[in-house]
Amino acid sequence: QAGNTYPFRPLKGRLSPSVRLSSRRSLLTLDGYPTSPADYAQKQRNPLKNSGNSTRIFPLIILTIGDIGFNLITFIGVYMRGRIDQFMRYLALEKGASENTCRGYFNDLSHLGDFISASGLFPKSERGEVDVSRIDRDIIRIYLRTLFRSNRRSSIARKLASIRSFFQYLVREGIISTNPAKGVATPKTERYIPSTLSIDEMFRMLDAPDKSNSTGLRDRAILELLYSSGIRVGELTQLNGDDVDWELGIIKVLGKGRKERIVPIGSKAIEAIQDYLGRRGLSPRDGRDWPLFTNTRGGRLTDRSVRRIVEKYGKKCGLARSISPHVLRHTFATHLLDAGADLRDIQELLGHVSLSTTQKYTHVSIDGLMEVYDKAHPRSWRNTKRNS
Repeated sequence: QAGNTYPFRPLKGRLSPSVRLSSRRSLLTLDGYPTSPADYAQKQRNPLKNSGNSTRIFPLIILTIGDIGFNLITFIGVYMRGRIDQFMRYLALEKGASENTCRGYFNDLSHLGDFISASGLFPKSERGEVDVSRIDRDIIRIYLRTLFRSNRRSSIARKLASIRSFFQYLVREGIISTNPAKGVATPKTERYIPSTLSIDEMFRMLDAPDKSNSTGLRDRAILELLYSSGIRVGELTQLNGDDVDWELGIIKVLGKGRKERIVPIGSKAIEAIQDYLGRRGLSPRDGRDWPLFTNTRGGRLTDRSVRRIVEKYGKKCGLARSISPHVLRHTFATHLLDAGADLRDIQELLGHVSLSTTQKYTHVSIDGLMEVYDKAHPRSWRNTKRNS
């Protein structure tokens, strides 16, 4: 078939979008790309290998050799490992993403790469790496289908969001032409009611630490601050001495996306922090960039250590369920809402970008109101059933 045309999409600013081959000549390619018209036609008929996505093959150099009658094509291997590293630098330097955010994206994208590498959906490079230009919508759908066996829908939706952002970055950089994850539907996530503590349970936890030693004073200050401000555990561990305004009773918090916000804290939390700093020999008025909370060796306390502390006092109080710092954050928001605080104000305090994220706490309050109604109202569903 002399004169057959094979549609190859070029990178931005590259050479011609098609390559014309003469009779009985092969297309010179790398890494398992079609090597003959028959091979290419076979790949076109295979929906798994090509779903109509134009993120297929990108010729970088086209060299015509005299009168030989065919073109020599040299391709670049767009390998996934290097592109993920490039995307991580973009997130950290340009987007200002936190370490936890970058770690989450890296884990999600690496998991996709490991799945494709182990599944044998298409040949890999000599080094065993996956070429991102060959990932299409069908492959992503197959990957997501396998996740339903052992993952919650919210986790799958997060992984898909990571994949979608990664390929959108590659499109923006001109590495691929379309986003293969754009047409993949996000699974409907479960709606869950946040786990919270009652006021009595919360007060029992706040009274649990031993105030006679520095470790107990530190733990009490941590619990008081988490409940008083509703900040995230990562925001708490990054606090320094000069982030607290003792006169105004506020703290400066560096939240997600490196966005700063001001959060008020109660007098009990301020008193607990001052007692702890006094045991460390530090003056609260002498604010410096030293860590606000430290471990026994004087180093900054880690997120994992704070989680262990909160879980320890949850068990000490005899609470049946596992308690995490985020449960205290949920408790902070729910108690404010129960006391009549406005949802917009709670959104600002928690640092939520979207009000819909904060609205999940309304379900907790509504459940509490319904329970009070059922117990107290003489014509409620529960009392009507009891009298019948």
